[in-house]
Amino acid sequence: MVRSYQKIRFVQQAFFAAIALGSYSETLCAREFFNPELIELDNPGAGKADLSRFESGAQAPGTYHVEIVLNEQVVDAQDIAFTSVTDAEGNQQLAPCLGVDQLKSWGVKTESFPALSGNGGECADLRAISQASTTFEFSTQRLIISIPQAAISAQARDYVPPDKWDEGVTAALLNYSVTGASNQARSSNGYNGQSQYANLRPGINVGPWRLRNYTTWSRDPGSESRWDQVYTYAQRAIIPLRAQLMLGDSTAPADVFDMMPFRGAQLASDDEMLPDSQKGYAPVVRGIARTQAQVVVRQNGYQIYQSYVSPGAFEITDMYPTGGAGDLDVTIKEADGSEQHFTVPFASLPVLQREGRLKYALTAGQYRAYNAGVEKTPFGQVTGILGMAHGFTLYGGVQTSSKYHALAVGMGKNLGAFGAISADVTQARSSPKDIPSSDGQAWRARYNKNFVDTGTNFAIAGYRYSTRGYYGMQEVLDSWGNNSALQNRRRNHSDLTMSQNLGHDLGSVMLSVAREDYWNAGKSMESWSLGYNNTWHSISYGLTWTLSKNGNAGSSGSQKNNNDQLMALNLSVPLEKLLPQSWANYGVNSSKNNGTTHSVGVSGVALRNNALSWNVQQGYGTNGVGNTGNINADYKGTYGEALAGYSYDKNSERLNYGLQGGVVLHSEGVTLSQPLGETNVLIKAPGAKDVDIRNQPGSRTDFRGYTIVSNVSVYRKNDITLETENMPDDVELDITTRTVTPTRGAVVKADYVASVGRRVLMTLVKNNSLIPFGAMVTLADKENKQFIVGDAGQVYLTGLQVKGSLIVTWGEEHTQQCHADFSLPEQNAASGITMVTVNCYQDRK
Repeated sequence: MVRSYQKIRFVQQAFFAAIALGSYSETLCAREFFNPELIELDNPGAGKADLSRFESGAQAPGTYHVEIVLNEQVVDAQDIAFTSVTDAEGNQQLAPCLGVDQLKSWGVKTESFPALSGNGGECADLRAISQASTTFEFSTQRLIISIPQAAISAQARDYVPPDKWDEGVTAALLNYSVTGASNQARSSNGYNGQSQYANLRPGINVGPWRLRNYTTWSRDPGSESRWDQVYTYAQRAIIPLRAQLMLGDSTAPADVFDMMPFRGAQLASDDEMLPDSQKGYAPVVRGIARTQAQVVVRQNGYQIYQSYVSPGAFEITDMYPTGGAGDLDVTIKEADGSEQHFTVPFASLPVLQREGRLKYALTAGQYRAYNAGVEKTPFGQVTGILGMAHGFTLYGGVQTSSKYHALAVGMGKNLGAFGAISADVTQARSSPKDIPSSDGQAWRARYNKNFVDTGTNFAIAGYRYSTRGYYGMQEVLDSWGNNSALQNRRRNHSDLTMSQNLGHDLGSVMLSVAREDYWNAGKSMESWSLGYNNTWHSISYGLTWTLSKNGNAGSSGSQKNNNDQLMALNLSVPLEKLLPQSWANYGVNSSKNNGTTHSVGVSGVALRNNALSWNVQQGYGTNGVGNTGNINADYKGTYGEALAGYSYDKNSERLNYGLQGGVVLHSEGVTLSQPLGETNVLIKAPGAKDVDIRNQPGSRTDFRGYTIVSNVSVYRKNDITLETENMPDDVELDITTRTVTPTRGAVVKADYVASVGRRVLMTLVKNNSLIPFGAMVTLADKENKQFIVGDAGQVYLTGLQVKGSLIVTWGEEHTQQCHADFSLPEQNAASGITMVTVNCYQDRK
């Protein structure tokens, strides 16, 4: 209220001043003059207000965090030093101090203008560029720079020069995820037992080097615990080559040949270093669970994911990347002990590159099989993809080892409005164990198109045919130690993922298909998933159908027992008027082999920043299933993420639980957080505890003011913003947004300066008179921070301790000065602002 009243009085005085100036406008020959006596009418004893710096709209010189706008394009946000200069009309203006390197990073052709650094100082002389100018919009904190286009280099949008990439700080990291379940039998058909799964992903960052490990542990009822090491590698960016150097365990790229796990060395292009980068494809696992089920995902034999899902259709999109390819083997273990098996293809888009761009990969090492009994055969692989004119791409490669040799060649074409396609052929000579050497070919075609007008998107459409004499390198090398490696030699393989927007509020349809058959097996593998989703008056509903046929094609079971079809209907109704941020849900799942289950429940989110998500369901199933139920909760907090659930049916009851998060050890201590990503940002805001992070549900700074942000883009600018709505009353931030540009795998630091202490609206008095408007106030222990005295001698101060000293200056060239010692009373204001009056004792400089 006090501050609002102060603003009203100032506006009134400015209005009367404008009238006074207008009445003399015809006779004034000099620049307009604001008479400071208008402000001093109710404070005649105070010194004359020093308004010289404000008369022409100028502000105090200093360092400001500003958004840089170059030729109407936002290019950066930085702390820029501003000095006060006098323009041609005699007005005081703020001029930025911009370095030559800064201008170059924004695309200015500085090498064409050597006079930019002619004065020898830190600040570039923009007069060296004809018609270049700067304007500081103080109210919006934007620095507007105008430079002729001829002096600007053409740069791709969002591109950041390599000299601005941040390799991050030295740090040790640990990502962990632990899940488990305890099963208790309720009848003779149930079973007792416990299962646990954990994955640990430790790492170390030193300069540009990244050391990473991925280790899993699992234990199921009736079996011993098992440790698996998915990979261990050291990696660093080779910036001049726009590539990544990998030493250790990894997989060779799968865009030309099939995936090959290896232990050795690899130098491969990293497209995300380029301004025209395109991110790789990652599959989404979709399915239907009949009960509260356990979902296990394996790749190349390694278990890479485990979670628990509620009855109905589900999607898994949060699998941690394993650094390679290979189809995903998905197992859904129902509460009654039955299992579903299906395969999700890990395919890639058509092979295309921009004109003139060469993407390459050089790999050398030993074959790294999941089965320890397989020979560790040395091999080498070279692949290249070259973008050519007229939308063509030429690609190919060579694979070689003592037991296998292959040559691949292919071509891709950008078809414009008709999408993109690529086709290739691989000629191989193979020497499997105990089988005569043979020659064969594999033909492959891939297609991708997003039809904007019709809302149709073919994410992946692929087909592959292999002749009888063709073997993949992994099949051949597996045969040397695994007698069953050649039992299921793939003959035909096709996959399709597409979506269709029906328009006019008719919803959308999604289809995913994968099919394989084999040369020496009389059965085929098929996985189908068809879904429809729509909304009506805020009510959302979806229908999903899945078919899994011989998902475990290599098993000895009958074909009939390995087939199943499921249909799921889900309906969600918002309960905003009854229970905010919650929904009523109904679902029905029908299985060809296992009957029908109905469920009804309530779900929602709660707590600050939607940190808690929860759901409760009750169901009933036919075919002897009977009553079922489950309750689940997932809490994302400052120090990690916890989840728990309980479910039951007539045969058993299950309690499942999980804990996941990240730990970062750095030079300033240990920081716990939610799960880490591949690349992370360490937020440092000492004293600003319990502050929310924008777009990070449940994530807040810890008791020291530190936390981790994980969803950042590599080699691109990322704005990291702290939310101030829930900030403690004794904390204020000078800057709430920092911009970072991390390299792959880095832990970059985002520093925030927090003013920790009391917020005070102080009335300054000297000799029974108010300090004049425009006086400058400096804290004795913080000389770099200044505050301006407003009307009625009031100044708003932040970061004050209970006791301290102030220095106040005013007058022409601030020749008058006084000192004030203050002692704040106990804080009891609901607004968090303390109001005090302090005497200032004057002296002369």
